[in-house]
Amino acid sequence: VQLQASGGGLVQAGGSLRLSCAASRRTRAMGWFRQAPGKEREFVVASKWIGGETYYADSVKGRFTISRDNAKNTVYLQMNSLKPEDTAVYYCAARLGVYTTAPFQYDYWGQGTQVTVSS
Repeated sequence: VQLQASGGGLVQAGGSLRLSCAASRRTRAMGWFRQAPGKEREFVVASKWIGGETYYADSVKGRFTISRDNAKNTVYLQMNSLKPEDTAVYYCAARLGVYTTAPFQYDYWGQGTQVTVSS
């Protein structure tokens, strides 16, 4: 499975960005993770392709929304009310099994897209 992430950029605090992740085929679960300099990769949100069940990290709940376009095999991450602490490289990931919050359990990874939020 190949994943192509895009949509990152520089935005002021309070602004919005939408990330996209195009997959070569669907898997059972998709997730978004992020990694800030000097920190471990952090779970953001995970979702099932079928059924739409999702799980968000507390730090983004109410601000970020994951959605899917099944026809395009694309997952989106709408990020609103961005904060400087959201600054990181964002990665999309795909898992053949059920969705989970653990990065090491994901089977495929996109290349990452930088999100920078200025204060």
